[in-house]
Amino acid sequence: MKVLVIGSGGREHALAWKIGQSSRVDRIFVAPGNAGTASEQDASLENVDIADNDIPRLLEFAKQNEIGLVVVGPEAPLAAGAVDAFSESGIRAFGPSARAAELEASKIFCKNLLRHADIASAEFHTFRDAAGAELFLTSRDDVPVVVKADGLAAGKGVIVCDNREEALAAVDRIAGSKEFGDAGNQLIIEERLVGQEASVLAITDGRTILTMPAAQDHKPALDGDRGPNTGGMGAYSPTPIVTQEIMNLVEERILVPTVHQMKRSRRPFRGILYAGLMITKHGVKVLEYNVRFGDPECQPLMMRLQSDLVDVLEATIDGRLDEVEPMQWDPRPSVCVVMASEGYPGSYEKGRPIRGLKEAALVPGVKVFHAGTAIQEGQTVNNGGRVLGVTALGDTISAAKLQAYTAVKCIRWEGAWCRKDISDKALR
Repeated sequence: MKVLVIGSGGREHALAWKIGQSSRVDRIFVAPGNAGTASEQDASLENVDIADNDIPRLLEFAKQNEIGLVVVGPEAPLAAGAVDAFSESGIRAFGPSARAAELEASKIFCKNLLRHADIASAEFHTFRDAAGAELFLTSRDDVPVVVKADGLAAGKGVIVCDNREEALAAVDRIAGSKEFGDAGNQLIIEERLVGQEASVLAITDGRTILTMPAAQDHKPALDGDRGPNTGGMGAYSPTPIVTQEIMNLVEERILVPTVHQMKRSRRPFRGILYAGLMITKHGVKVLEYNVRFGDPECQPLMMRLQSDLVDVLEATIDGRLDEVEPMQWDPRPSVCVVMASEGYPGSYEKGRPIRGLKEAALVPGVKVFHAGTAIQEGQTVNNGGRVLGVTALGDTISAAKLQAYTAVKCIRWEGAWCRKDISDKALR
């Protein structure tokens, strides 16, 4: 079977790498891919120079190359109807429909669905312009809040604010100066929850739910969870804060009611249901939903997955997840450290040569997943904000962290940086 993976990030590199381990797959195309997918040792994997949002060209390529399975990685093509287009042409595609993808594409839709399904979440207010949001903030007590752009903003449209001044500045960024474009046509102001964040990803065909081990992302740019929000500076799995008791609660009171509510809303959900959670002293609450594998959570999860991923993806498309054996996982934990470009999550320079990748790959238990990379004149260079996801397995979280950072020290380019404390929360 031939497989087409759509996307260019670390998530797509990890998915293509794992899919390539299936005995049922002969060839994998990644559109557009990155330097990592271009240089994989597996000769059956190659990049295709088609943008991940160019659905007509992707569809044409899939038809011409007799693609048997399409895996859509990023949220934007999902929200734009990529899976619908492939399915209507008789090509099997993994991921939710455009209507179901609104669970991530619109935070307002998501919050209203959580409210209707009686799923615990932060209290919120929605606004169509900056003026209404500013009036709301100036007429209430000065308390910490979170200001969110309604639409897709590459993980950056969420601004955590300590006081009214910061909240007003966030409203101006989102709805005034439109820093995140049309994503800020509407916005949400919600109460700021206190606790530890965790990610629970599940695969569902709309009837059966297969829950994956919990992971913990690190969104703020700097050590100690300081600095601006990013797309994610690292992740590890499993996370001890999500006990079996909490996992049971997440399945029963969050995932199952969400799948049922989506069905009642005539938006049946098939694909990855990613619950971003806050574990507070008042219980577990949903921060947001994503409708695809998280990045960087996907990388440590794929490192630990021992089952054939293709079997699970196809069973989801066919609506027969109940026939699939439970997914098997390596009992060892995995830690992913994101190496980023100087200036990220703001502006950054591209095209800087990356050294030490071969040395890093020799560190036992390590896999370096590429995200924002490209090949220029035979050299691997940085081509994005989040550049690499250095991922390691270890007998303990401490051991996995040590291996990941040992590999990080091998890699150099001008301005490279990373957080130094990925997974330390688990050790505390």
